[in-house]
Amino acid sequence: MLERLEKVIDRASVAPRIEALLPVGVRERQLKVRTLLLGMLLALEDGRPAHLTRVHKALLSLGEQERHRLGVIAIWKRKAHTLTYRQVEYTFDLVMEALEKSHPDGEPSELLQDVIDALVEASISEQYKRASSALAVDWTDIETFSCPPLERGGECADPEASWGHRRGDSPGQADELFFGYYLSLAVVVREEDGDAVPELARRMELSSCHVDPPTSLVSVLERMTRAGVAMGDVLCDSGYAHRVAEHWAAPLRRLGASLVMDLHPHDRGLQGTHEGANCFNGNLYCPATPKALFELGPLAREASTEQVVAHDQLSSELGRYRFGRITKDDEDGYHRVMCPAVMGKCRCVLRDESMTLSLTHPEVLRPPEQPPVCCVNKTLTVPPEVNAKTAQKHPYPSAAHRQSYKRRSGAERANSTIKDPATNDISRGWCRLMGLAPISLFVACVLVVRNLRVEDAFCARQAEDARRLAAGIAPKTRRRRRKTLADLVGAAPANAPP
Repeated sequence: MLERLEKVIDRASVAPRIEALLPVGVRERQLKVRTLLLGMLLALEDGRPAHLTRVHKALLSLGEQERHRLGVIAIWKRKAHTLTYRQVEYTFDLVMEALEKSHPDGEPSELLQDVIDALVEASISEQYKRASSALAVDWTDIETFSCPPLERGGECADPEASWGHRRGDSPGQADELFFGYYLSLAVVVREEDGDAVPELARRMELSSCHVDPPTSLVSVLERMTRAGVAMGDVLCDSGYAHRVAEHWAAPLRRLGASLVMDLHPHDRGLQGTHEGANCFNGNLYCPATPKALFELGPLAREASTEQVVAHDQLSSELGRYRFGRITKDDEDGYHRVMCPAVMGKCRCVLRDESMTLSLTHPEVLRPPEQPPVCCVNKTLTVPPEVNAKTAQKHPYPSAAHRQSYKRRSGAERANSTIKDPATNDISRGWCRLMGLAPISLFVACVLVVRNLRVEDAFCARQAEDARRLAAGIAPKTRRRRRKTLADLVGAAPANAPP
């Protein structure tokens, strides 16, 4: 593992860059930045918390040859000198002074973000860098070790931290406030029709809770595309989709991303019209669409098979009235759509050619008495401000959208793996250093070792599946729980204890 971690640091090429920014004293520092980063990775790879004392112990636990090579043991005044904790603390403080902002504002400096991006990207093997361009994004909470200020505007040990809100998803757990930071992750997931890929964290961004996570993540993704990393599907929940379009959806579309989102309840349903066409869930629909179809909402998680079939039929019926896109967005964000009757999806008396379609197609019997522009023209030009927040890759809530959106759970799995007590639990007390820069650097190191661990597990599963197929044995599959908790509670016998 030591050699593997050294390769990650060397591929990132951040150690020489940071080293050049550190002051030069009368006597050369024994601990180099490369060795410090290696010690941080070794401590976290071993499941130890993010304490500098653990970093010091990890370096001292190396073999004698490695300690001499890495400078843990150096010759000073013709004697062997072993690295001390004070030297670790001193070098770490110098690194933090170089990476943090002179006037903290709750967001990382450009240099700190460059270092984090390079470290996380270097932990991804070449064979998986282009395996998929789809990303699942999500943010989670990270508590600081500092106690919050006793009064509003008061001082505390971590002045960059602030109050944030986190949801309680566990049974009986209520939403609550916490004092710390928001961690945003962009995790690689498989393409819609592609093979399985390891769910590796590709980008991260740590910011104070008074900074909006989706808005700050946009700048990180922009830097990623400038570095030459292609961006395909971006899967996000309603917390991202509900943001103002200029803060989330519009910038990502300019980067070439195809959004797959869960719409916020306030953004669902009819949202006005454009040239007479109804704006519904991010698409344009015929003004004669049956009103009952506009009541279609997302499928419930506990829906039965019959309910799924009925929902998909209604969604397919609604799609018959949807204007179809015929061009891509131009440089200004404009595109063109075509009337559903002209496209042959439904019959309309205003379109003579559509009346030759079979009677299996739905028919518009009562078109508007005064046809709007969408009923007069065969195509419409749609400006970027129409459905700016809600437009996405698949119609919402169709079966295609539901199957594609399932991949977003990869981001939640990434959050759970870095909060797993069996590996690296980043709950409060895990890192007793305070400030945005030190916590960000340690979290980046956690993601590096986490990526290596996930990649190893993925390769082991692939090898096991290949072995079973060669032996004529079906690969192992995970069994889903068919009964819900409500079913189990309802199945309890009458004489069961309370």
